[in-house]
Amino acid sequence: MTDAQETASANAAQAPPEEPDTGPAPVPLLEPREGVPPVVADEAGLAEVVAAFAAGSGPVAVDAERASGYRYGQRAYLVQLRREGAGSALIDPVGCPDLSALGNVLADTEWVLHAASQDLPCLREIGMVPRRLFDTELAGRLAGHARVGLGAMVENVLGYTLEKGHSAVDWSTRPLPDPWLHYAALDVELLVDLRDALEADLDRQGKLPWAREEFEAIAAAPPAPPRKDPWRRTSGMHKVRRRRQIAVVRELWTARDKIAQKRDVSPGKVLTDAAIVEAALAMPSDARALSALPGFGHRMGRKQLDHWQAAVERAKALPETALPQQSQATNGPPPPRSWADKDPAAAARLAAARAAVTARAEELRLPQENLLTPDSVRRLCWQPPRVRTEAEVVSALRALGAREWQIEQTAALLTEALAAPAPSEEAARGEGRG
Repeated sequence: MTDAQETASANAAQAPPEEPDTGPAPVPLLEPREGVPPVVADEAGLAEVVAAFAAGSGPVAVDAERASGYRYGQRAYLVQLRREGAGSALIDPVGCPDLSALGNVLADTEWVLHAASQDLPCLREIGMVPRRLFDTELAGRLAGHARVGLGAMVENVLGYTLEKGHSAVDWSTRPLPDPWLHYAALDVELLVDLRDALEADLDRQGKLPWAREEFEAIAAAPPAPPRKDPWRRTSGMHKVRRRRQIAVVRELWTARDKIAQKRDVSPGKVLTDAAIVEAALAMPSDARALSALPGFGHRMGRKQLDHWQAAVERAKALPETALPQQSQATNGPPPPRSWADKDPAAAARLAAARAAVTARAEELRLPQENLLTPDSVRRLCWQPPRVRTEAEVVSALRALGAREWQIEQTAALLTEALAAPAPSEEAARGEGRG
């Protein structure tokens, strides 16, 4: 009997009655099979978990909880695991900041994660790096599921409902409340069951090799490099047009980031993005003028106002040569909305390529961006191979990082799309025929 079946039998009596003629109602997943395990927060407890999971069998379900919106950065504040023969474990990375011993004993095991790209960076920070994985969210996308959140997948694929309501709480809270731990334990209770069901579904559809390629690519991907000019992602930045105003955003963002990092709090709790944009647009002359702006109200002390005004003054004092550009320089193509003016032939290629990829994605019942990334399509259409044969398109797609299954499904379509004539050429041909 699987975890899902045993848990269901324990909770079936508490499930809501079935609606007539609507099929069985989802079974609420109310309790972990062995109950909520104690939180491991010391080396002795961690050693026991390492031994238990080393002796377990089959894939290991892994999840991590962060404190996004509360703390600086994306570190893990709770790690949940479950494996056949080992049961479930909850580990506190604050008390046990190095989980490399656990990562090592699980090195040859397949890890099952939901939305792996979200958890892998914080797991890597504490020494847990999988060599093989199965991403249930990505598997759901490839299998054609419209809703791929963990709760929706567990309900639609396995027929159980998970407890909701604690995903966005402050997981840096200590001690962690019992209801939160209950929620966290349930998150890994059925991950392996979900993995098995999705694997069977993908196999039936002939997509399992595609999923394996995707999972291998995620596991092999290096850590993402630091984002260039992260201050440009300030919400509302599109309102700021002048370069000196943009410099104000940069100075305020940088000052805020230093404070947030020092205090270990979310930057938005130090100063909101909206306040930064308001200051950039207003260019206040002094701290008093700054205090009249939204986000710099009466609750802010004089010392704080002086600190933010000093950042504004630094931006004002910059020479023209030191001001940031209005847009970030990129090595990619320009925004597609400008293609018709810059290069009508490229715009025609892009329109044809998008239509072809979208149509094939619909045929395969998967999202277009999973069939081929929009960035790859844009780059290929903006700078196509000199010789536009299918072999050259295949080579270009590989250089862009496309997986082999993606190339097999799209290379021929894109080769044809790259031959699409520009609108002016079509019009000229039409006039010639007339």
